[in-house]
Amino acid sequence: MNYINNAAIIKRQLMVRLAKMMLDGNLDSRVDFIPLQQAPRDSESVRCCIHHDRAVLRYRMMALLGFAVENEKPEDEIRTLASYVAEAAQKGDSRLDDKILTVIDEACSSCVRANYRVTNACRGCVARQCIMNCPKKAIRIENGHAVIDEKLCVSCGICAKACPYHSIIYQPIPCEEACPVSAISQDEHGKEKIDESKCIQCGKCLQACPFGAIMERSEIFDVLRSLLDKEKQTVALIAPAIIGQFNTDMGKVVTALKKLGFNNVVEVAYGADITAEHETEEFIERIAHGKTCMTSSCCPAYVQAVNKHMPAIKALVSDTLSPMQYAGEWAGEKWPGARRVFIGPCVAKRAEVRSSKFVENVLTFEELGSIFVAAGIDVVECEDSVPDRIASAIGRKFAISGGVSSAVVAAAAARGVKAEEKVFNGLDKKAFASLGVAEKIIKNVTFIEVMTCEGGCMHGPGVISNPAVARRFLDKILKEQP
Repeated sequence: MNYINNAAIIKRQLMVRLAKMMLDGNLDSRVDFIPLQQAPRDSESVRCCIHHDRAVLRYRMMALLGFAVENEKPEDEIRTLASYVAEAAQKGDSRLDDKILTVIDEACSSCVRANYRVTNACRGCVARQCIMNCPKKAIRIENGHAVIDEKLCVSCGICAKACPYHSIIYQPIPCEEACPVSAISQDEHGKEKIDESKCIQCGKCLQACPFGAIMERSEIFDVLRSLLDKEKQTVALIAPAIIGQFNTDMGKVVTALKKLGFNNVVEVAYGADITAEHETEEFIERIAHGKTCMTSSCCPAYVQAVNKHMPAIKALVSDTLSPMQYAGEWAGEKWPGARRVFIGPCVAKRAEVRSSKFVENVLTFEELGSIFVAAGIDVVECEDSVPDRIASAIGRKFAISGGVSSAVVAAAAARGVKAEEKVFNGLDKKAFASLGVAEKIIKNVTFIEVMTCEGGCMHGPGVISNPAVARRFLDKILKEQP
């Protein structure tokens, strides 16, 4: 569940301010005022003081301008945000490398090492079940309450299970707990660092951090520059999960995008139709050559997870391109030279685009919503219009878990190949263990769909609508569309 929180609201407010200044044409002269506007002198500070708040806001703005905070040198601490704007304008997309997420150490609270803690609900009972069952003798009684020795504790959790008052709780580090591949950990100073060799850019740590210390390196600056350049043609490639994101019909979102300056709008669900077709062909061909299973390739975080952590099953992953790639390829043929911008809920798509020749930039729904606010566009009040390329219900269903597998298995059955479908609804450590032995344990012909986000793309880290609400809009469209 994507809960709304204050850290996310602050991020969106910064994006609105950035977009508004760009649209007004005064970003270079006004950008350094943003931290002061966001945290005015007479406001209550969130951290130790208002100056610390402003420092964090400055770093968040750096990330929104597309820079990695970790790359800051000591002499850069006195750099103005305006200088980063100038560098972004000069370097353009070339400043965007494979490092998608950046950690703001000034915002990181150096969370207490993950372990079990005794709360004040402890009654100091006679049973002493926590002490009696601790395998490391790490618990003692002081002043009538249980105390855990952190040096001896191995976080096995037996004490928490044994306590009749539930007074012992597990206190995790949120970002580390959320990461399915253990790619984020504390350095010698207690600050979180991301190991790029392990990171799959799923964005789970970004969602989990209560301090907003983890940010995407945004491309909002590059997209807005393209939209403001009337000499350039810009195409919006809208992901299937956009349905319901703005609590209205997709036709109004299409109109809003064109009001914003996008010349054309293409449903990526059309690319999903092509993916389903090619993936079915590939699946049937593999089965004909004696293979028993194949996995989907639509989710870029899953593909990275296989490449970095599960090389043993790499041969099972489909070679078919993602829907975004096919939609981008079609748009490039239709409007040569246009800048193609994928708009979706996914952080990992940024990494996929870095190596793509069919798409230039990525915007999340969160970023798009902020631009709409900055531009004064009320999506709900817009008229309905249709995309320049529409899709079938099959492609639109790719937004939810099970959409890919149901399409491929049904298409294969129509071709005389009976297959089972297995869906991994969310990628966690348990799913990793099951996938690692998939080829060994699956006996029947099976198509395996893997979505890193539980529930599918509608639950991605870049969404702004309650997934349950968005799902109702999608169900309505699927019911009305053959």
